[in-house]
Amino acid sequence: MTASAATPKSIIIIGGGASGVLLAAHLLRDPDPDLRVTLLERQGQFGQGLAYSARHRDHRVNVPARGMSAFADDPDHFWRWLQRREPGKHASSWTFVPRRLYGVYLEDVLREAGNLVPGRLLVLAEEAVALEETRQGVELKLANGTSLTSRWAALAVGHETQPARGRGIAVRVGSDRDTPLDPDAPVMILGSGLSMVDAWVSLAEARHRGPVTVVSRNGLLPKGHKDVPPLSIDAADVPFGTSLTYLTGWFRDLVRSEEARGGDWRSVVDGLRPYNQRLWQSWPMREKKQFLRHVRPWWNIHRHRLPPDLYDGLERAVRAGQVQLIPAEFVGIERNGDGVRATLRPRGTNERKTMDVARVYDCGGVSVDIRASANPLLRFLVQSGAARPDPMHIGLDVDANSALIAADGSVSQRTRVIGPLTRGRYFEIEAIPDIRVQAAAIAKSLLHPA
Repeated sequence: MTASAATPKSIIIIGGGASGVLLAAHLLRDPDPDLRVTLLERQGQFGQGLAYSARHRDHRVNVPARGMSAFADDPDHFWRWLQRREPGKHASSWTFVPRRLYGVYLEDVLREAGNLVPGRLLVLAEEAVALEETRQGVELKLANGTSLTSRWAALAVGHETQPARGRGIAVRVGSDRDTPLDPDAPVMILGSGLSMVDAWVSLAEARHRGPVTVVSRNGLLPKGHKDVPPLSIDAADVPFGTSLTYLTGWFRDLVRSEEARGGDWRSVVDGLRPYNQRLWQSWPMREKKQFLRHVRPWWNIHRHRLPPDLYDGLERAVRAGQVQLIPAEFVGIERNGDGVRATLRPRGTNERKTMDVARVYDCGGVSVDIRASANPLLRFLVQSGAARPDPMHIGLDVDANSALIAADGSVSQRTRVIGPLTRGRYFEIEAIPDIRVQAAAIAKSLLHPA
């Protein structure tokens, strides 16, 4: 098997989730008939990935439709698609669609991009295991023993889930082991972020009546969206490069000022969004680590919010006592007859508390230590020195053009990285509005370098 062998404008994109599809679509907007794009996805499902393969009706995107276009320069692209797909169903673009539906949109975006100039897009259901740069371009080795060659490569492997904790006793939502439960059985969920909401939604759709205990170190639940305009913030007023303490004080003062005028804190959070990546990059390593350790949980619940109706439903479940939030550290679990016994350490104590439940769902989020990756291609790149972790090990090290940086500090002329793998440089690079901007920049830098 070979791709168009290192033609002047050929690229292999490894990963067919949202990041890979967006990059392919932005590349294929270029009319050059000599362009060749090969999109590789081992699952054979393009545009879905970890986020948009969710099957449940209420596993929904947490950004309104008005912000989910694949193209920043065509902000209504998704809204027009949605109106054609479901005419008359949505009163306005302030709607939060099922993630599975957004996955269908990404598939259509890829299909339409490939049809602009037929013959330029090749999609393959294969797994990449090694990548080496050559004098002509790159050679990508596949798990089936064959290779692909191209001028450029792009890593778009997206999020990687951690193995479920507790020696496989804990269960991932939607996995084969997530079998039907007795509707009155007690359940525990580890983690209180958006993945926890997915687990709660799955239980609610199954009409689960039993108690649900949510365990997280910080005891914080995501906030809900509200349709308010973002605050207009001038870049000159943003304290780039200052200490984290100063920034948080400035931010709180801005929220208090906005609320005193009858506004909403969400306007401040959303008004700051255009500067989030620049703020992150303005901090020294000490401030970044302090943010990850102390501020990120608080920031996440305000920044990554829930659709209003889901938030209201979760709040009702908490008030009714069906959902109980426990600030605690998970210590371990063991089988207890047909159920599970979990051991926790409540926050602020050295005590250990055990709880017997029918099932423990592990919703601790995605893996953030690239050194522990289960992806054979990422392991090969790091072990061979062709790539290095960023200083915090939350992704791969890249330069300002998203080009891969090797262990010796050299910058690759052939390999780019897109999406969550670049979180060390950009931090906020997990949502569609951020990834689409990165995709456009990478496409422009490859096809029309300055």
